[in-house]
Amino acid sequence: MEAVRTAAEEDSRRRTISFSSEAPYRRYFGMEILDHGEGAADLGRLNGSGVLLFNHDVDKVLGKVLRAWVENGRGYAEVEFDADEEAERIFSKVKSGTLKTTSVRYQVDAWEEVKAGAMSADGRFTGPCRIARRWTPLEVSIVSVPADATVGVGRSEEEPPDLSFYERQVQANINQYWR
Repeated sequence: MEAVRTAAEEDSRRRTISFSSEAPYRRYFGMEILDHGEGAADLGRLNGSGVLLFNHDVDKVLGKVLRAWVENGRGYAEVEFDADEEAERIFSKVKSGTLKTTSVRYQVDAWEEVKAGAMSADGRFTGPCRIARRWTPLEVSIVSVPADATVGVGRSEEEPPDLSFYERQVQANINQYWR
């Protein structure tokens, strides 16, 4: 029975992906963090008309977002790949494990800026950083080179990263290069 279920899942064009996390990412202004707390991400657009793209290219639509949600500090989506030639080519690479990373394009509606050595308003992050406190995902993509390597296809069961490592690294970089 287990082998039959696994084969059926393999034949399915649906996959659950993680597309965002709270892992800090270096932008031109410094470190950016996407807040995944209650109500931070407005998922209405993804849940209403979300698409799955390849490398954020709006002319390379691979499929649709069936549903999106936030859980344990990550953004998740159940996606379904289309059956056309281009989608099939990328889906084949996803199934083989060649392509397994994802990304999200988003719009930030409200920022919190945290100065060096200070704590964020909720006490979860140490500056310097800018935290996207309200943001809207616009699309999710299968990507060849992700900004956030902690998210991707089949990573829905992994634990979110320990941010203290990233915060220590940011502080070490500041101490080494910016003083």
